Amino acid sequence: MTHPVPGPRGAEFWPAMQHCHVFASSSLDRAAHLRRDEAALAEMKKAPETRLLPLWHLRGLIALEAKPALSWQPMALLDDLADSCKELIFLGLDEDGVACFAVGLEIEGNPAKSGALDGAGKFIDVRTIAPQLGYGDAAILAQARALIDWHARHRFCAACGIATEAIDAGTVRSCPAPDCGALHFPRTDPVVIMIALWQDSCLLGRQPPWPKGRYSALAGFVEPGESIEEATRREIWEEAGVKIGAVHYHSSQPWPFPSSLMIGCVAEAESPEINIGADELEDARWFSRDEIREMVRRGIEEPDSEELALPPPLSIAFQMSNWWLNAD
Repeated sequence: MTHPVPGPRGAEFWPAMQHCHVFASSSLDRAAHLRRDEAALAEMKKAPETRLLPLWHLRGLIALEAKPALSWQPMALLDDLADSCKELIFLGLDEDGVACFAVGLEIEGNPAKSGALDGAGKFIDVRTIAPQLGYGDAAILAQARALIDWHARHRFCAACGIATEAIDAGTVRSCPAPDCGALHFPRTDPVVIMIALWQDSCLLGRQPPWPKGRYSALAGFVEPGESIEEATRREIWEEAGVKIGAVHYHSSQPWPFPSSLMIGCVAEAESPEINIGADELEDARWFSRDEIREMVRRGIEEPDSEELALPPPLSIAFQMSNWWLNAD
């Protein structure tokens, strides 16, 4: 998206900012029209080609024979692990029209080490394995993780406190109380994450808990009644005391930890003055292109370095910084 607004940079600077991030670009058709079609869902559950993705402690089952990939299982697995399964979630249809489901397993021992899943793969943390998967697999894993986690966190009605039930193929929870009947939908929390620009410098900050040398784009949740542009200006002002003029959309990234949507923006600073908020950042500073170039290189080649570094390459903060480095 291009915003030809007045400012220190002309409109020609902003085209082609769209970017594909890890956890985006799912290969599935979510087929929302089938979620309430009980007959179609029943047929899909019985079809021999239907695929099931198990997650255990929010870790996805990954096949590691050659290149890491999602370890899809037959639906018959539900019979073998019936006592350990929670909600069955319809994820969608793959490119061949095959139905894909996910299920969360609640069991003490690692199910991949014995029983029905022995030899099927390894349950691996989503953030750890995502960079090694293709974009489609990482996005499917993010969808499954976010929904399973949402169910675990929202088992009771927020209106009356009664235990809710999963409906619509695991994409909605319904309150069964006759005098309530509230419907609860998976939440997505919008977060603005942004780099501010001043002349030929880029603003990044760091928080005290981060690894030594780590700097990242500033970020914060969008508040009620607030636009993306307003949230961007407010967060940069609160955290770094930098006044912002024009705000431009860059790209977005689903972030299923647990349920955020990172909305990447590029902001035009009105002055280079920095005044760090008392409770926000440990440090904030302007970085030159040479510094960002070295931080990008280090993030790829020396991920454990304690020198100046960006977050891991799977993050939108890394990708936006790299985009700015190569922008004309």
